[in-house]
Amino acid sequence: MHLPRTNALEAVLRPLGQLLLFMLGSSLAISAIVILAAFLLRGTRDDMDLVQITLVLLPQVLIDGITLGFVYATIALGYTMVYGVLEFINFAHGEIFMFGAFAGVELMIFMQGRGLLDDPSHLASYLFILLAVLAGMGISGALAVTVERIAYRPLRGAPRLVPLISAIGVSFFLQDIMRFYQSAANGDFYRSFPTFGPFSERLILFTVDLNGRPLDIAIQVKSIIMIVVAILMLAGLNYLVNATRLGKAIRAVAQDQRTASLMGINVNAIIAMTFLIGGALGGAAGALFAFKFTRVDPFVGFLPGLKAFTAAVLGGIGNITGAMLGGIVLGLLESFAASYLSFFTQGAFGAEYKDIFAFAILIAILIFRPSGLLGQTVGQKA
Repeated sequence: MHLPRTNALEAVLRPLGQLLLFMLGSSLAISAIVILAAFLLRGTRDDMDLVQITLVLLPQVLIDGITLGFVYATIALGYTMVYGVLEFINFAHGEIFMFGAFAGVELMIFMQGRGLLDDPSHLASYLFILLAVLAGMGISGALAVTVERIAYRPLRGAPRLVPLISAIGVSFFLQDIMRFYQSAANGDFYRSFPTFGPFSERLILFTVDLNGRPLDIAIQVKSIIMIVVAILMLAGLNYLVNATRLGKAIRAVAQDQRTASLMGINVNAIIAMTFLIGGALGGAAGALFAFKFTRVDPFVGFLPGLKAFTAAVLGGIGNITGAMLGGIVLGLLESFAASYLSFFTQGAFGAEYKDIFAFAILIAILIFRPSGLLGQTVGQKA
């Protein structure tokens, strides 16, 4: 069924508008809290003006937090896609993300060995990044479908704890498979994304004065690419789910599998397609993660996967826009903690404590608002 053009446009533009509003609102709210804290703690530091340094660093902290948030958001989309249909947390999604990261890195290393990355044009550089993302999507999508068919489908009617344990087992299995392959093929667990093109350049937005020294407020080209691709993924996924026949079938299966089956929908095929889409999104996120942070290893998906799960729960797991919002809020909180915690505590706590925020938020959300910031009943979330 082809929906009217207005409905299709609404399916794309409405979540983007919501995301923009929520991003601005969360940025302002967190900034206000930090500035208030700086005013309250101003008298505790004789060596610096906490308010001044907070205000000076604020633009860069916001840029870094939003960039990190979009990293978590892209991973969280895969979690929320699967949960919206099956009400099942695929804890192997972090490793599916990891396979996508390795796929992108290995393709770029192969191309580097053929001399294709030596002084490419700007257009060729962007094309190569696109190829890395497509490779990650293909490998991770195929892997996700395979995992669903072998490890999850036979357990679909089992108690909820059983497929959850299976997912954890698959997670460790995939980690060890990649460790074995990398050890046998390369003699090392670590692989680095080749550096090429203009992607490491920093675009200076403006300059501020910090105690008589100029401080550039800038954003890397690769960060801009990460944000743009994440927004495109959100728009495309919302269009697919809300404005296509496949999306209608996905929403029907999410609401009631038995009734959807009676209406002629192949439930197994739709669930496999959901895993394919979720895995492909995770693979794209993995390739972009490798592109931005350069080095990957078999355990690279564990912590980002947990944080992406936290982001999905924070935004309302099963809600596509909520997953993006949760990722951005989490990224902002981590960025603020990493930048200001040491100043506010006089060095007692540093940036290494920022991870505590992710899991403290998860606990608080589960206690006070289990449905998340944008959570609804699961039947409405697909």
